[in-house]
Amino acid sequence: MRKRIVALLLLIALTATMIVGCGQSQNPAPSPSGTGAQTGGDKKDLTFVIVPKVVHPWFDEVNKGAQKQAELLSKQLGVKVNIEYRAPETADVAEQNRVLEQAAVTKPNGIAVDPLDYEGNKAVIDEIRKQGIPVVIFDAPAPEGSGLTSVGNDFAEQASIAAEKLAELIGYKGKVAVMQGVPTAPNHMERYQAHLATLAKYPDIEVIDGGIDNDSVQEAQSQAAAVLAANPDLVGYLNCDACATGIAAAIEEAGKVGQVKFVSMDNLIEILEYVKKGTITATSSTIPQMQGSMAVLMLWQASLGMDIPKVVDTGIAYIDQSNIDEWIEMVK
Repeated sequence: MRKRIVALLLLIALTATMIVGCGQSQNPAPSPSGTGAQTGGDKKDLTFVIVPKVVHPWFDEVNKGAQKQAELLSKQLGVKVNIEYRAPETADVAEQNRVLEQAAVTKPNGIAVDPLDYEGNKAVIDEIRKQGIPVVIFDAPAPEGSGLTSVGNDFAEQASIAAEKLAELIGYKGKVAVMQGVPTAPNHMERYQAHLATLAKYPDIEVIDGGIDNDSVQEAQSQAAAVLAANPDLVGYLNCDACATGIAAAIEEAGKVGQVKFVSMDNLIEILEYVKKGTITATSSTIPQMQGSMAVLMLWQASLGMDIPKVVDTGIAYIDQSNIDEWIEMVK
């Protein structure tokens, strides 16, 4: 079903040469000499750049969606639409800014970025937009007044779904660990705060620090192993990014499968396989492939000088034993 919905959305988007959102962004129209927007009968190849937070399998899925959208646009427009995927090696704001600056030098038709720390990225993003290069944010909310378009989902809602389910699974009592991702990342912050706010509704649930993984699966495993060893009475785990496999591996190594209920984030195939085994009880998932696809579509529209929506909601999926086989098949 999800595939059919995605295909329909793409078909509608591609056959309409204009998209009018419920709200309009303030992305500047590219200058005629700046980004090579298509005008009249002059058809030029297009290049869009994807800049994630860091090298990570979740962002590889975003890139797959971007590449698929580029293929569809290429067929529709009769030109080559290129995707340059530029992932920083480490989750470091200065490194991400360097990647953005290097991308801007090539004068692409647009850049999609998942900011590590918007305030730390703001000056570089503003300078890129002044050059007439459209910028959209994916997998993060656009700050109020920024004029940027955000492609993603309601991150607080996503975390609330996970936390509510975990509370139900543990009978609304017991000790729960919450692991942070990159603390400065807007989407990770929203999820973390939503986890805490949801669990705070239940006085018999004790929340403890579950560690900080900084978007590293290895760090997630190490931190979770320490938390599990120090808290033999732990009954639940939550996290804020796509590093659930690290926590799941630590739960298995500690012999706590079933004893520690874990409701995670996202739908990477490795995460889904842990859900299938039962190590991860359920996962509240973004749809990274859709984020990549819609980010490119928005950049294309912006490169034509079109107004684009302030928010493109790519949805939330809840995955557990009832639908895991369907999701494994879709993600494969």
